[in-house]
Amino acid sequence: MRSLNLDQLRALTEVAALGSFSAAARRLNLTQPAISLQVRELEARWGLRLIERLGKNARATPAGLKLIEHALRIARECESAEATMRGLRDGWLGRVRIGTTLTALMYDLPPILKRLRAEHPKIDLVVTNMPTRDTVERLIENALDFGLVTLPIKSAALSVTPLRAQVCVAILPAATRDVPDAVTPRYLAQQPLILEHERGAVPSLVMGWLSQHLPLPRPAMHVGTIEAAKLAVSSGLGVSVVPDVAIAEPVPDIIVRPLKPLLPCTLGLVERRNKSSEPAIDIVRDALLGLQLMNRTAPKTAPAKQRKGN
Repeated sequence: MRSLNLDQLRALTEVAALGSFSAAARRLNLTQPAISLQVRELEARWGLRLIERLGKNARATPAGLKLIEHALRIARECESAEATMRGLRDGWLGRVRIGTTLTALMYDLPPILKRLRAEHPKIDLVVTNMPTRDTVERLIENALDFGLVTLPIKSAALSVTPLRAQVCVAILPAATRDVPDAVTPRYLAQQPLILEHERGAVPSLVMGWLSQHLPLPRPAMHVGTIEAAKLAVSSGLGVSVVPDVAIAEPVPDIIVRPLKPLLPCTLGLVERRNKSSEPAIDIVRDALLGLQLMNRTAPKTAPAKQRKGN
């Protein structure tokens, strides 16, 4: 029997992960017919249905799931072999894959990535912005090496290290009248609420904080990112809850208030337990753990004074 085709295995894995032949084709920069052919050839090889097609959606059959387990292990071994050979050839240290929240990517990672690139150009860094929930799933699958996520995270498969303590705060349009000194769940539940995408960690924390007042009188508006939520608030569309780091500098047309009770949203570093020790992994881990030191040594300045409501 001929050897397994790695491209066919990759096509099967992507179709199952994305739930779509067309999405897998875009991810792999191929045509949809090419992806369909690769999956059909795998199915013909064993005479088994590997993908079920349900309208525009596709999902792996039990046989497909079993093959994908093997395909993922094969892919990891191939990547490890490539890393070893490149390291022997030209000093390349390896590839490190990081999943991160958009907030961490904007406010925490830039100086660390800049330093890593300058000091360790032989490390191939792959940084992907994704929701905390997706990062956790991909870490468990070993599709990522590290995650910068919003805590809490509970998984026996993962090691969690808190990096930077932060809390959520409420932001309101500057024209809001009778703004309280601290925003309570009762007050927030009565406001038009604007949050980032539904898979984000902060919206989940906020809904838990509001649990005694659900369902809300009106559904929350989800706008994709915290920056978009800030823009919507400054435009007078409603009230939002964001990590305090996102409004460290004053924002025009926005009032900032603490939450009562407090709502922690600590930034944490997450990785698989018993992660193998490799030079690139160790170097990047140490760099990310530097966020703990940066947090301890950052000057404690009073928060910028924000405009009060009328």
